[in-house]
Amino acid sequence: MSRPLLEFNEKGIFCSAGNFYIDPWRPVKYAVITHAHSDHAKWGHQKYLAHKLSHEVLKYRLGNIDLEIIDYNEPIHINGVTISLHPAGHIIGSAQIRVEYKGEVWVVSGDYKVEDDGISTPFEPVKCHSFISECTFGMPVYKWRPQQEIFDGINNWWRLNVEEGKTTVIVGYSLGKAQRILQGLDLSIGNVYTHGVIENTNEALRRDGVKLNPTQRATFESNKDEMRKGLIICPPSSVGTPWMRKFYPYSFGYCSGWMALRGAKRRRAADRGFVLSDHADWGGLVQSIKATGCETVYLTHGYTASFSRYLCDIGYDAHEAHTLYGGDEISELDENPVKLVNEYGEIIEPVDDAEKNSADKEIIILEKPSKIGLTDSEKAIALKKAKRMGGAL
Repeated sequence: MSRPLLEFNEKGIFCSAGNFYIDPWRPVKYAVITHAHSDHAKWGHQKYLAHKLSHEVLKYRLGNIDLEIIDYNEPIHINGVTISLHPAGHIIGSAQIRVEYKGEVWVVSGDYKVEDDGISTPFEPVKCHSFISECTFGMPVYKWRPQQEIFDGINNWWRLNVEEGKTTVIVGYSLGKAQRILQGLDLSIGNVYTHGVIENTNEALRRDGVKLNPTQRATFESNKDEMRKGLIICPPSSVGTPWMRKFYPYSFGYCSGWMALRGAKRRRAADRGFVLSDHADWGGLVQSIKATGCETVYLTHGYTASFSRYLCDIGYDAHEAHTLYGGDEISELDENPVKLVNEYGEIIEPVDDAEKNSADKEIIILEKPSKIGLTDSEKAIALKKAKRMGGAL
């Protein structure tokens, strides 16, 4: 029996014919990266390949790495295997990886969403025989409302806070969510200020030619009266810190797909919760898998057991794949994987990847598990998480 074109091993998704890995979680010689979030782009590989809009962000996050960049739909050849990147719509520079060898085509989705957010290159389904997909929100309960409705709510909340003399603080991941929030704001209300880690990320994206709305770095020297009229975007790790408390009186909100869960906002002591996710919802996952025309599906992270059973029921050859992905909306790791930074984005000290991944982890609070197709192990994990506090959605 011949080896599959792509297979899962202890280091990541491996292509033996081309001798390269896709989003490996342990050091390898050649790593093809879907996007720059820390669960997919690890430090320590000898050579990296990624989309050109990930160039400066990867350098900022991972340091002086050997990085080759290409554009979407620009094929390259490695040991007779053809690789090309295709839009995933997850964040700026995110890509699906198409791998072709001797007429067989596999696609690795990385993380993706199907709604055009106006800043990331929109998702495009890619025809293939086998599709390796995420399913972070792979349950029918997750159904996203149109993005504009969410931003209307955010902007109305901001206006109300200005009228009441409160600073507006909104939480989003430094890469992806923060820029999406920024582009959806009504700047006629006031100025936008950013935590240092987010501003550093914005600067990296701007160096790659990404056009973002104007922002100001929030510092101790910032005019507090002016900031009270504005809006501050900060990462989950800043919630409850002295840095955030200095903006009192404030009203703060979370942006996350997990806000669809009843009680999530209350558990975070947030004033407002906005259901805004950079992952596909249930309908988007099903729609995307159908659009590939694939026969076989491998599910890497999320509700893999229940979603794979659903796909099998509707005719797919679906399998769970055990990986270490799921860092941006599941395990909630701090945004910078190799450097400790203060609230202004200044580097405090470098740490190795293993040390960083063992520190500052934040736990998602899940509602009581649904009865929809969860295995006993999934229920146990969900119940364990539901009993723990801390972290940000």
